[in-house]
Amino acid sequence: MRLFIAIQLDSHMKDALAAMQTQLRARRVGGNYTKTENLHLTLAFIGEYGDPDRVLDVMRSVPFAPFPIALDGFGCFGDLYWCGLALQDELTAYVGRLRRELAEADIPFDRKRFSPHITLLRRASAEKMPGVTVPEASMTAKRVSLMRSERGKNGMVYTELGAADARGANP
Repeated sequence: MRLFIAIQLDSHMKDALAAMQTQLRARRVGGNYTKTENLHLTLAFIGEYGDPDRVLDVMRSVPFAPFPIALDGFGCFGDLYWCGLALQDELTAYVGRLRRELAEADIPFDRKRFSPHITLLRRASAEKMPGVTVPEASMTAKRVSLMRSERGKNGMVYTELGAADARGANP
C-alpha cells in the first residue's frame, strides 16, 4: 500500500485553493492539476508499506492538539506548483514529534525537510512562474489522517484508513 499522513482540508480551504488553480488555468498553465477532493497537507510520506495498523498506532501515540493553519504564499519545486502555509510553531512541532516516533518504530518515510505546502499542479507547463493571488483562507486542523493513495481510472484516489485527533483514536 502507498501511504501518507496528512491533514485533510475543509471545504473553505479547498475552495480557496481551487480558486488559485482557476487563476493558473486562466493564465494557460497546463499540467496535472490536483483534484479538489485530493487537496491536502502531507505531514509524512511513507510510500509502499504493508502495515497501516502499525502506522495508526504510532500516529495515535503522538500527542495532538488542534492548531490553526492559513494559506500564505505561492511557489514551485521545479515543475510542481504549490500554495504555502503561514509559519506555525504547533504544526512544525507536531510534525517533528510524529516523524521521530515513525523513525523509532522503524516505519520508513521520506526524510526531506518538512516544508508545509499544498500541491496545486504537477508537471506545470509555463515558461515562467505566473503571478497568482493567494486568497485569505484558514482553518483549524483538528485531526490527522492516514491515507492510502491508489491510481484509478481518472487519476489518483485517496482513501482515509484511519485518523488521530486530540483524543488519540478516531474510528
